Amino acid sequence: MNNVLFSELSLSEPLARAVGEMGFESATEIQARAIPLLRAGADVIGRSQTGTGKTLAFGIPAVEGIDTGENKGQVQVLILCPTRELCMQACGEIRKLAKYKPGVKTVDIYGGAPMNRQIMALRSGANIVVGTPGRVMDHLRRRTLRLEHLRMVVLDEADEMLSMGFKEDIETILTGTPESRQTVLFSATMPPAIMALTGEFQREAQLVEVDKKQPSVKSIRQAYCEVPASRKQDALCLLLYAKNPQRAIVFCNTKAMTEELAENLRKRGMDAQGLNGDMKQPQRTQVMNGFKSGQVRILVATDVAARGIDVSDVDIVLNYDLPQDMEYYLHRIGRTGRAGKEGCALTFCTGRRQAQQLLEFARMTRSELQREKLPSVQQAAQKLEEGYACEIKEALLAGQQQPGGRLLEALEAAGYTPQQVASAALTLLYGGRQLQMDDIEELPAPRQAAPRRREMMGQVALNLGKKDCIAPNHIVGAIAELTDLAGSEIGKIEIFDSRTLVGIPRAAVQQVVERLRGKKILGRRVEASIWGERPARERRQEKGRGARPLQGKRQAAGERKRNRSFQEE
Repeated sequence: MNNVLFSELSLSEPLARAVGEMGFESATEIQARAIPLLRAGADVIGRSQTGTGKTLAFGIPAVEGIDTGENKGQVQVLILCPTRELCMQACGEIRKLAKYKPGVKTVDIYGGAPMNRQIMALRSGANIVVGTPGRVMDHLRRRTLRLEHLRMVVLDEADEMLSMGFKEDIETILTGTPESRQTVLFSATMPPAIMALTGEFQREAQLVEVDKKQPSVKSIRQAYCEVPASRKQDALCLLLYAKNPQRAIVFCNTKAMTEELAENLRKRGMDAQGLNGDMKQPQRTQVMNGFKSGQVRILVATDVAARGIDVSDVDIVLNYDLPQDMEYYLHRIGRTGRAGKEGCALTFCTGRRQAQQLLEFARMTRSELQREKLPSVQQAAQKLEEGYACEIKEALLAGQQQPGGRLLEALEAAGYTPQQVASAALTLLYGGRQLQMDDIEELPAPRQAAPRRREMMGQVALNLGKKDCIAPNHIVGAIAELTDLAGSEIGKIEIFDSRTLVGIPRAAVQQVVERLRGKKILGRRVEASIWGERPARERRQEKGRGARPLQGKRQAAGERKRNRSFQEE
């Protein structure tokens, strides 16, 4: 499909204004094809990968279709997402879309968050609800979420939700909604389970299928550095000194930070300019021309300002601030690794929560994420000097020494040696950067948390195993949905024939056991117990036989026997 502008889609004035403020001019293929169908009321099956703009594809028609009159306080749109991270991201984007449409209230509901707070938000008159299937079911059972006025239901990342074991929950939710609703389904793949859902719950659904390929990030090396929040500017300078890129983009989340960072980099002797939405067009054009020509080597930009940058030889993208969501992350790192060249994307993380979110981005793009150490001041200085030497050698090889030769002769005639002249010239040319780097104190090494984490881990045993076709992602998804844990906090998962051991932070073991008991994964009811303690069923069986608890050595021997037989599975 040819490039379609949002201005050609005849959006309502509030939506057109919000989309423009978000920095979008051209619609992606999935947006250009799905939005007109959804606005016309059709059921839609959208097949597209993460990062193709699905949230706006269903978000724009959803917001436009909200009745802000008599039914404005009723839930009219329900969006189901597989994880809490996706819930928060989708909710954030839809709130931006609804910014200029009064009466639209969006609420996200997901596991691991206080239930009372969500109940209050729902009672305050939410008309768009974004939630995970498990938590939506919880609210339906409590009758704190009512769907009799529902106009549209969206299943986002449907294949992921099914792989996490939410099929029964989704069917229950859809069965309890009005038959007149509009049903929208987005999925990266179309397995038989998805086709069964569409056949049962959609009417004459329109298929919108775009490029099946995952946005290519194979040519981009993705890495992250752990940086204290108060030392991010020093860390950025050390990295830029050490890597000495010919062309780099530094992404920030705020306009003010682009200006502050660009000024700081210039003070440290680097060719840097900021780019943000507050700049007038002539100034923006001047900065971009300087970046393309190489006069500006470091561009410090916001996401909105960087849309439309088309430079094929960006050496490195540095995420000074963690991007707000998956689509922004893909957009940022896609500025490097173009035209068949290898690229590098490096992200600063200032805490465990940010590291977890970045790992989730990497998982969703099926990418490998490497942890990188920040260079020391000494290492950065050495790299800086090596870069100077290369620049001087290139100038000598290019014959650029002639004008300098005449000046050298004049200085020699004044009594200065060539060594003295060269030393003074190098100090004038490069000394500013070196002096600025001398002011940087060594950054603390990141905490080595792995051994401590291993000591604090417990284990939970589940009654599911290889015979049940269980996979780690099914277990991680269920635990992340039902508890306060993020997926990255879950430890080693060992799957045997009929049981599974899951590493869980010791403080959360009891919560995981209680939340999993009686729930279903892949349609199988879960029995969970703390590994090392016998399941309640075994204790009841012993009690029924009148058996006495094993004591002393007999108890230890019995425990060892059970452990051995479990591991032999």
